[in-house]
Amino acid sequence: MPNSTFPKMIDYEALKDQFGDTPTQTGHAFIVEALTHINEDTALHFDRESAEANKPQGLTGTRLRSYAFAVLTRKEYSKADLIEKLMTWAQNREEVLILVDELAAKDYQSDQRVAEMTVRSQVRKGKGPNRIKLALRTKQLDKDLVQEDLAEIDWYTQAYELKLKKYGTDVAKDPKIKAKQIRFLQYRGFEMDAIMKAISRKENDFD
Repeated sequence: MPNSTFPKMIDYEALKDQFGDTPTQTGHAFIVEALTHINEDTALHFDRESAEANKPQGLTGTRLRSYAFAVLTRKEYSKADLIEKLMTWAQNREEVLILVDELAAKDYQSDQRVAEMTVRSQVRKGKGPNRIKLALRTKQLDKDLVQEDLAEIDWYTQAYELKLKKYGTDVAKDPKIKAKQIRFLQYRGFEMDAIMKAISRKENDFD
């Protein structure tokens, strides 16, 4: 059977020719290693087959709906991400679009919640407004959903605290060091105005 999942029979005669009738320590180790690799390869093959067999495929109707609820129970998804997730196993795209619209209408799925969570998560990670907007675009979320949230954040203070953590309280006079700090904060997504204020702020400055 050319497509058999079982390993080929070991040619013991060939092994005997190579190592002799009485297995040496090296020969014995070789045989054990060969059997181990064959058994591992076979186990991995069957594990993959079992995993593939248990994946939900061609889902429709109540099975698709149940899968969607299970997915949302574990994690909040943007509408675009949920559609992509369900389409991995769904049979019909139109059915997925209708289902996701229904879930959104009943607030089981919410782009608003996902957008707000994204902003909070990014701020905790020390990201500025530009990186946050990029994260929203990646999830295909409209930044207008969190426009008020973004406007309420003191980006100057955020940038300064990040600079403080990375470079300390000293105000750099060396142009190379200042340029390095600027690049760092730009990479984190802060606007130039907040960056310049942050890197020039002295320890005893209070606003």
